[in-house]
Amino acid sequence: MHNVAGARQLALAGKRPPMTDEIIFQHENTMVRRVRLAPGEALPWHWDPFYRVAVVLSGDLLAIEFRDGGERQLVNVTAGQVDWEDPSERIHRAVNIGNRDYEQVTAFLLDRPDAVAQPTSL
Repeated sequence: MHNVAGARQLALAGKRPPMTDEIIFQHENTMVRRVRLAPGEALPWHWDPFYRVAVVLSGDLLAIEFRDGGERQLVNVTAGQVDWEDPSERIHRAVNIGNRDYEQVTAFLLDRPDAVAQPTSL
């Protein structure tokens, strides 16, 4: 979870806080997560076993990289963009290659309350 006090201290010092990844709501099989990536930051490698709805709060350009070496996909994003996303077993990660912080809120439709929304790969 994101340390708000620590982020405020970094902001006052003119530095950006590290990637934010926090669960902001969970009830039964629904989990909502907020992620923030500064330019150049990336999510961990993961796959997506569940349906989800993603809402972009800020950002401009992401690269989706694939662990299997496939060609990366460039994705232009805009604040207010809403996407339905299907499950995928392909291991990937998002990298913020834009000029602005990327922030997204995602609602995951889990199959059970204790499911891991985006399992990571080593």
